Amino acid sequence: MGELLTSVADGVGRLTLNRPDALNAINHAMVLGIRNALARWRTDPEVSLVVLDGAGDRGLSAGGDIRALHANALAGRNDLTRHFWHDEYELCAIIDEYPKPFLSIMDGITMGGGVGASAHASIRIVTEKSRVAMPETRIGFSPDVGGTHLLARAPGELGTYLALNAATMTPSDALACGFADYYVPSERLPHLYQALGERADPGSPAEIILLFDETPPPSELVAHRDWIDRCYSAESVADIIERLGAESNRDARVAADALTRLSPLALTVALAAVRTARGLGTLRASLAQEYRVSSWLADQPDWAEGIRAQVIDKDRKPRWMPSTLAAVPANVADVALNHHPPRH
Repeated sequence: MGELLTSVADGVGRLTLNRPDALNAINHAMVLGIRNALARWRTDPEVSLVVLDGAGDRGLSAGGDIRALHANALAGRNDLTRHFWHDEYELCAIIDEYPKPFLSIMDGITMGGGVGASAHASIRIVTEKSRVAMPETRIGFSPDVGGTHLLARAPGELGTYLALNAATMTPSDALACGFADYYVPSERLPHLYQALGERADPGSPAEIILLFDETPPPSELVAHRDWIDRCYSAESVADIIERLGAESNRDARVAADALTRLSPLALTVALAAVRTARGLGTLRASLAQEYRVSSWLADQPDWAEGIRAQVIDKDRKPRWMPSTLAAVPANVADVALNHHPPRH
């Protein structure tokens, strides 16, 4: 069994991320495998619909294979990491622009690179188990795989909050923030797969999904929008933290405390990246900016240190450089956003 399973049956091309022991973390070979399958199916008359899902019962994908990227950093081979990102980001654009219906099943944990592989699909399904996030600031990084494009278009300042705090969305939050389209209880997924394969004509997959779609609970994140909009509209990360601290709401103070533990460098760059993405018209433009930012951040100490603290050693005690927001150079966001990475 490979790390990516592909099959065609009853008009459905199915892609299954198959690394359940690693929560379906996406590596370079899987990215290339998905791209190759999509290229074949683009003109294949036997495929009228593409479905992406993940093996196992924990989630679609926890993200990119950052253990491998950490090994690249330690070996001085960030060129390999840039090559991976180049191909991964291009896959996000291919999915976004795909001429056939592309349905992603964001069941369970769907984070980082998992969002990149699913949230640009034309039809995006969440279930009651879905937990969706762009958690990059936890590892000294900035949202990528088109995340800034999605976050920039979330209502009000919700995307800014999600980007900086690496907060996890419930299925209702994901729907409200534009990361998903439909809510289908997980127990109904097998029946949905069957209906997609048995449909009498190509029809509209959305019409079939509506047979299984339910109304989710209200979004808790949207309920917090007043203080989020008030605080996260501030000009800088330091000002955001100051505004959060002045709120009487306990959740706002918890959010402020969380920000003080994250990489000052990554927070500064992530804020600028999401805000700049608001003015970029296309996903491809956001992906191009993310590639510049990612390539720059990969060469900074916080990237490898953040992965070490969160994923490798799991001591949750990263030593950020610089350690305070005040020590972050004033021009650092401009440097990152306008970085010229070497050719991969």
